[in-house]
Amino acid sequence: MQIHGLQKLTLLDFPEHLACTVFTGGCNFRCPFCQNGGLVLHPEEAPVIPEEEFFEFLEGRKGRLEGVAITGGEPTVQADLKPFIQRIKSMGYAVKLDSNGQNPAVLSELISEGLVDYIAMDIKNSKARYGETVGIPGFSTANVEKSVALIMGSGLPYEFRTTLCAELHDETSVREIGEWIRGCRAYFLQAYRDSEEILLPGVYHAPEKETIEHFREMLLPYIENVTIRGVD
Repeated sequence: MQIHGLQKLTLLDFPEHLACTVFTGGCNFRCPFCQNGGLVLHPEEAPVIPEEEFFEFLEGRKGRLEGVAITGGEPTVQADLKPFIQRIKSMGYAVKLDSNGQNPAVLSELISEGLVDYIAMDIKNSKARYGETVGIPGFSTANVEKSVALIMGSGLPYEFRTTLCAELHDETSVREIGEWIRGCRAYFLQAYRDSEEILLPGVYHAPEKETIEHFREMLLPYIENVTIRGVD
């Protein structure tokens, strides 16, 4: 397992769990506003934390940490994700998985074998604007749609979330997202934040706070639990 980062304690990444967060490299999307551009484009250049070192850390945190959040990049592109999670679970930890939903077969296997306890999936945009938003012209949303249906029917705690960019998200696209994921358990709206690791810096901007609040009100007829996250 290629581990490129470890946040040793988080109170936010895994709801209702005291957890650590593992960062994997590589991704099958090229979202131009991605916050982890280095991990997506050049994971081989990022420092690697040996897997045994990570498990030694977990062994030493037994009784203090409750869970492990696995994020990226995109974790499902890692060939050894399943045995990695199996080992975490065997140590008594709960697992939260972040995913873009492009590998529904991997998600299905992990869910059916009881290897994940919470899933957070990015909904990048409306189906019509997905290709533009993930940086892949002509992109088909078929796999993403399968993952949405799979997660909503899994019986697991889950959340969907969208990072909003003024240049990519408008009333039409937000309304279409609401129609698509109607009735989902929880949906979070997050504002784009600039940083040094952005895949395509200097192009995108966060919508105004009032705009995000308006989007939330628009979504309530479709989704009962819509929360704005990380907006001052």
